[in-house]
Amino acid sequence: MKKIFSLFKLFASQKHMITIFFLGIASGLPLPLSSSTLKLWFSDTTDTSIATIGLLGLVSVPYTLKFLWAPLMDRWVPPFLGRRRGWMLIFQLALIFAIASFAFLSPETEVQQIAMVAVMVAFCSASLDIATDAYRTEILRPDERAMGNAMGVNGYRIAMLISGGLALVIADFWSWSALFLTMAFMMLIGVIATFLGPQPARDHLAPGTLRECLVEPMKDFAQNKRWFFLLVFIVLYKVGDAFAASLTQTFLNREIQVSVSEIGVLVKVMGLLGTLVGTTIGALWIPRLGWFRSLWVFGVAQALSNLIYWNLLWLGKNHWLLAADIFIENMASGMSTPAILGLIMSLCNPKYTAFQFALLTSVGAIGRVFSEPLAGIVVHHWGWEAYFICSFLLAIPALLMLLGLKDTIKKVTQQSHFLGR
Repeated sequence: MKKIFSLFKLFASQKHMITIFFLGIASGLPLPLSSSTLKLWFSDTTDTSIATIGLLGLVSVPYTLKFLWAPLMDRWVPPFLGRRRGWMLIFQLALIFAIASFAFLSPETEVQQIAMVAVMVAFCSASLDIATDAYRTEILRPDERAMGNAMGVNGYRIAMLISGGLALVIADFWSWSALFLTMAFMMLIGVIATFLGPQPARDHLAPGTLRECLVEPMKDFAQNKRWFFLLVFIVLYKVGDAFAASLTQTFLNREIQVSVSEIGVLVKVMGLLGTLVGTTIGALWIPRLGWFRSLWVFGVAQALSNLIYWNLLWLGKNHWLLAADIFIENMASGMSTPAILGLIMSLCNPKYTAFQFALLTSVGAIGRVFSEPLAGIVVHHWGWEAYFICSFLLAIPALLMLLGLKDTIKKVTQQSHFLGR
């Protein structure tokens, strides 16, 4: 009986971590549906060129612009569930409708309509990220950030396995329409988590005016004399990784002749396992290494892993080699993610969390969104070898900047505005 009671107390004490995990799933489900799964849908059902498929990455532009409307989500509070949970619910319901709409469209004859729905999915998904990121930042204490970010990332990647992996098996054996309807239904996970999640301690600290939402967060951030270099570093830290990931599925499908169902099972499952291991390693080692050394060690591993798929060009399709490549690449990327998110959290003020976190993550997403069209152009003109070399070279500038920001990063990660729940 005592053991059962102890387990119950442990579960209750980790309620916020469990909520973060399931909200990570809700945030991760829509992303592949407006990026990799969307591109594979066109690749599998039409003869669209690789360059054009690469241009579909522009659909994700709302992820880089979400800071433009994030102040509105700091300023106005929905009449239910509070400032953060209320906005999460609104955009989760909108995503259910938008994702289901894909099921009734054809990529052969309704390209414009699909693009419009994809932009709507990206906009609502980016808005959900604004609310979810602010919520996660505000309910985590500083000493919980590494593990809390790992929980969110793991939930996010499980969702990407579902909507970018399991969903592809549904598309291959049933239909693409069945895929989208299933994903719309899965969004209910986030709705339930939103209702059951704890309320942030400072959820009531809404700015008094819209002008305050826009001006004061910038003044607060600019108090750090090296703010510009921090922004540039956040942009560059993941750009090589984003470039490498942008056309990986197309590379495997067209160049290595990996089928859609194989991508759905092998690529996504091993990618998830690699990420789970990587984020767990990151969460456990960040407190030991410190934020600066974590960013450096994990950043170097991330850069080297961008070259991992090159061996498939020489050896061809090999399931064991492919599984190992996917695991290593995703493990390296997973280790670095809690580190960069922890840095971003450290730069936010709870009164303006939505705007500041959205601004910083939007800046970070610039590399991902605009690297996709660039990746298509590189492959089209110079081939896949140049694509992987570029992915490695793009990771180097961030590592060089990191050395110059050593003292600044140590200082900001030791400070905190947050009290947690």
